[in-house]
Amino acid sequence: MIRTLLLSIGVSLTLLFQFTSAAYAESKIKNVVYIISDDLKTSTLACYGDAVCKTPNIDRLAKEGVRFTRAYAQGTACAPSRPSLMFSRYTRDRIDTGVHQSFPELMKNNGWYSARVGKIFHMRVPGDIVAGTDGIDYPKSWNDRYNAQGMEESTPGLYECLNQNIFQTSMENRAGARTADRMFVNVRMDGDGSDQPDHKASAKAIEILREKKDEPFVLAVGFVRPHYPMVAPEKFFEPYPWEKIQMPETRPGDWDDIPRQGIPKSTSKSNGLDRYPDNQKRMWSGYYASVSFMDEQVGKILDELDRLGLRESTAIVFTSDHGYHLGDHDFWQKANLHEEVLNVPLIISAPGMKPGVSDSLVELVDIYPTVTDLVGMETPESCEGKSLVPIMKDPNATVRDYAFSYHGRSNIRTQYALRSDRWAYIQYADGVEELYDMTADPKQFTNRAKHDDYQTTIQEFRNALNTKLETIK
Repeated sequence: MIRTLLLSIGVSLTLLFQFTSAAYAESKIKNVVYIISDDLKTSTLACYGDAVCKTPNIDRLAKEGVRFTRAYAQGTACAPSRPSLMFSRYTRDRIDTGVHQSFPELMKNNGWYSARVGKIFHMRVPGDIVAGTDGIDYPKSWNDRYNAQGMEESTPGLYECLNQNIFQTSMENRAGARTADRMFVNVRMDGDGSDQPDHKASAKAIEILREKKDEPFVLAVGFVRPHYPMVAPEKFFEPYPWEKIQMPETRPGDWDDIPRQGIPKSTSKSNGLDRYPDNQKRMWSGYYASVSFMDEQVGKILDELDRLGLRESTAIVFTSDHGYHLGDHDFWQKANLHEEVLNVPLIISAPGMKPGVSDSLVELVDIYPTVTDLVGMETPESCEGKSLVPIMKDPNATVRDYAFSYHGRSNIRTQYALRSDRWAYIQYADGVEELYDMTADPKQFTNRAKHDDYQTTIQEFRNALNTKLETIK
């Protein structure tokens, strides 16, 4: 009896191995390069419509892959968003590392070489970058992992603390880790940028590509720019003189129909930038410079993949953990549920897939099952995302009716958002709501939640949110 059972198990495992091997063999994709930028505002990329920022390398990738215009983060800050997308679980408190595997871990366990370079799960910026420490990592995901250390706000050059109107080259009293003003720092640095964490990350990534080019690999590369402090060589600031920056539109009384819970902690008034209108423009100049510097690093990786002849066997994913406010509505930074924070860039280039642009709703948790689908690997049942391969084959295809996001610490999620094709809906803990018609009002100036004409729509969203929450509790 036992012998029969063992033989049965052996046959089953053999069949499983043959099925898995066949799936691998059918896929042209033998390598995966996953690139994530930090705090990247989608609308600042040229391929997403910005007429000022220079991002030729990300634009090149967008032309070669599928660019998703309606991709949404689940968490509104780095710490919840990154593990969520890596495990394809909506919230990080529901990740059991004894049961769930990140997609690099799954691939590693199936014989792929797996490496992390830079910030993938979570690192405190600038704290872990200055210290060169791992931050919150999931070591079982990797064969090898490398941190990209940098001096951040202490980088030599012109230091600007813009909410305090401080400009200096001195190294004294610079706002660094855990200081209140660290979010408003630019450094127009001396030198070529080779001492910067993103430059180091691209160099290490290229080194790994050269070493592992002949074997299946998943390489995750995390760039920290444009996360504050916005540090870049002077030449990257030059195309963006602050005097020519056009600030986002603001309107008198804009906050009148936004509930108190919808006003973030960082506003022009609360952080002091309202005292220095020109410095608000300098914030944009530094942000653009950081984006362009990061874009250059992306280009180095793409160029090396081309040089090594790996593009025909490599799937490339480019995204960010969430978006960012830069003065729109007089809001700054992240950690709220409005469009500029939730909408993220997502570009996927894969052999055998035609380039295209899709307006279909997608979520960051969809990256994991998309990668496994592309490489012919079975997606674990624990994944809560959906493969985007159907959309990559047909940009008009859809995989979901709503994109879901939340704000709050993982174990006390009290604020939720749903994005549909037309509407953006937000619900707070006390039941207060926001509703925006994204067709007529894409910048979200008019909250329609209390208008009688929209109560049927509001109720549809309440029902949809309740259904969603039941599936993830």
